[in-house]
Amino acid sequence: MTSHDTPEISGPVRTCIGCRRRAAKSELLRLVAGSVDGHPVVVPDPGGAATGRGAHLHPARECFDLAVRRKAFARALHVSLQGEASSAPVGAYLDSLPDDRHDKDRSTSS
Repeated sequence: MTSHDTPEISGPVRTCIGCRRRAAKSELLRLVAGSVDGHPVVVPDPGGAATGRGAHLHPARECFDLAVRRKAFARALHVSLQGEASSAPVGAYLDSLPDDRHDKDRSTSS
């Protein structure tokens, strides 16, 4: 344990843009800025292979909702986004995940 009473995380560590908790990169969903009809949108990059600036989010609806409320997507990705529709692909991806995947990472980071 570190002096801040957080468990040691092995491997690369990233911060969730929703809850702002640090977690292993492998536990988080990578997000990148994409484009639909010439408008910037946030798209999930589960394989982590897309080029460009990325941001990370726990694959949980609570973290997604926090990120939307905090307008964290535009800030983290350094893009200008217009409204909630710009992060809709991420919400749709999270909705497509099995329910146990949504809660798995959050239960271990308390």
